[in-house]
Amino acid sequence: MQTAYLDCFSGVSGDMLLGALLDVGVSESYLRDILSKLSIPGVGLAVERKVVQGFAATKVTVACGHSHHHGAHGHEHRHLADIAGLLAAAAIPPQVRDTALAVFTRLAEAEAAAHGTTADSIHFHEVGAVDAIVDIVGTVAGFAFLDIDRLICSPLPLARGWVTCDHGEIPLPGPAVCQLLAGVPVQGENLDQELVTPTGAALVRELACDFGPMPPMRLARTGYGAGSLVRNDGRPNLLRLMLGQAEEVTEAQMVEVIETHLDDWNPEFWPHVSERLLAAGALDVCLIPIQMKKGRPGFLVRVIVEPAVRLAVAAVLFSETSTIGLRLRREERMTLPRKTVTVGTPWGELAAKQIATPAGEIIAPEYEVCRRVAECHGVPLQAVYAAVSRHQLHQKTRS
Repeated sequence: MQTAYLDCFSGVSGDMLLGALLDVGVSESYLRDILSKLSIPGVGLAVERKVVQGFAATKVTVACGHSHHHGAHGHEHRHLADIAGLLAAAAIPPQVRDTALAVFTRLAEAEAAAHGTTADSIHFHEVGAVDAIVDIVGTVAGFAFLDIDRLICSPLPLARGWVTCDHGEIPLPGPAVCQLLAGVPVQGENLDQELVTPTGAALVRELACDFGPMPPMRLARTGYGAGSLVRNDGRPNLLRLMLGQAEEVTEAQMVEVIETHLDDWNPEFWPHVSERLLAAGALDVCLIPIQMKKGRPGFLVRVIVEPAVRLAVAAVLFSETSTIGLRLRREERMTLPRKTVTVGTPWGELAAKQIATPAGEIIAPEYEVCRRVAECHGVPLQAVYAAVSRHQLHQKTRS
């Protein structure tokens, strides 16, 4: 499966996406041909290969002629219906046209929600300008060119500060960006500068199937797209796009370990706490008795999570235990490919795990499934486990 990972360590914008796509291998002539079919007079791309703080990257600037319908900031104001008509008239692939329109629809709905109006009445000021149309159509076409099966996006950094738009000075992150990123993992950045633009946010929401750490894959190519601004903190303003073939294991292989020591907490609460941690996205949880300072008995709580859900898990620990601090560290892990299968037993078909090990495949019983069968039929739990194991032995005998 052709997989792409969008590493937004410095945010995301339309021009950064275009640059990263060209840098990773999208044909420049293909992109120019697609954009020429939009029938927008005077539009063009300036593509520059440059080095940004030691990183070879591609910078894309949209050059466009001026229209007599420009607004206060030199941008042409368009409604969603105007953009839909422009895309419908363009001789571009249907998949590119439909996806680009879906991006603009997301933008219109986000702007409408932010300003208390309807999507149809929204004037696309900055995001309706020619450069944004080029960014959106070009980015959608670029991903279609790469024939990506799955795009994963990293959590997005959101900075503070102010930005000028047709509505005046607005605080960052902008209201449309906040609407677009509802439900997406984000993290604060100590920087007074816009890192995620509305166009960039709408594109990743429409194109990415998931947000989180990089998935397991055999890395093939990496490209960098340069942003228009220089970061105030001296870090490189780049977007990284990584392409590769997905590995069989679909779980995150880079995890975060969260730990805390407790010596003033009632362990009777642990079943409730562990259920809440798992519901918040924890991959595994454990409670370990320890001897703490001054000879007091206590407990070590250890939770393994994907980085994207650490804040939700931390909130559970702070609210459900007596901890006043957590330790966090990144660790790599190795997991075996596995899938759910059904096996025949005297009590019917039961779900079990089929695990691929270096020595061959094994069948592992699922505790909750076996427990329910044992309770329902009044048989020992170990008898249900043994029935699943006999299925595994039977398979080996037949092979």
